[in-house]
Amino acid sequence: MSVFDLIIRDQEQVTLDQVFFSDENKQVLTQLLKEHQYMDELQKYGLHVDNKILLHGYSGCGKTTTAKAMAHALGKSLVIMNLSTLVSSKLGETAQNVKFIFDKANREKAVLFLDEFDQVGKMRGSEDKDSGSGEMRRLVNTIIQLVDYLPNHTLLIAATNHYDIIDSALLRRFQLKLKYDMPVHEELDTYYDKILSPFPAHLQQLSRRYGISYAEAKDYVHTTMKRRIIQEIESRSLVESN
Repeated sequence: MSVFDLIIRDQEQVTLDQVFFSDENKQVLTQLLKEHQYMDELQKYGLHVDNKILLHGYSGCGKTTTAKAMAHALGKSLVIMNLSTLVSSKLGETAQNVKFIFDKANREKAVLFLDEFDQVGKMRGSEDKDSGSGEMRRLVNTIIQLVDYLPNHTLLIAATNHYDIIDSALLRRFQLKLKYDMPVHEELDTYYDKILSPFPAHLQQLSRRYGISYAEAKDYVHTTMKRRIIQEIESRSLVESN
C-alpha cells in the first residue's frame, strides 16, 4: 500500500451555512476562524491561535462536513487521513507514513482531518507485548510529537465516535473539544426544510423521520426524491408514447 492510498481525496466544497451546528459549537468555530484571520496581529502580542480541534459524538452529525467547511472558510486545502486505514497498513511503516502526511499538510498550510481518531487512542492502552502493539505505541508517540510541534498555519481536526476510549495523553493535545449530539425534532425540521427546498413544491411533502442523524435524514430525502423524480419521468414518457 502506497502512502498516498492513506489520503482520502474528497473535493466536495462545503460552506459553513451548509453545516448544522449547535449554537455553542458555532460560536467556538466562529471565534477560531477569526483567530486565524487575525493571526499575525495576535502573534504580535505573543498570542497563539488554537489550531487543534477534536470533534466527537454521534456518527452522521456533521464532523466530516465541519472539516470541509472550515477548510473552505479558511481558503485552505483539505488533507483527510482515515486512521483505521493507517493502522491496518503494513506494520513498520505506520509512523513513517503518518509523518509524511503531517509534513504534506504543513507544507501546504492545509487543514488536516484525522478521521476515526479512536483507532489510535484505543491502541494506546494495550498491554499486549507483541510487535503490533509495539508498533502502535510508536505510532501514538509519533503523533503526539507531530501534534505538539504543529505550526500555527496548519489546522488539525480529529474526529471520533468513541471519545471515552481515547488516551488522556492524546486528549490533552487538543485545545478545543466539541461534542456533536443527535439533532432534536426542531433541528431536524429545519434541516428537512433546507434540503427539500431545491425540489419542486409538489415533491416536497414526505413523512419526516426523527431520532436520526443529519446524514441519515439526507440519505432518506435523496432516496425518496430520486424515486419520485424517476416515477414522474417514466409517467411522462408513457403518456407521450401513447
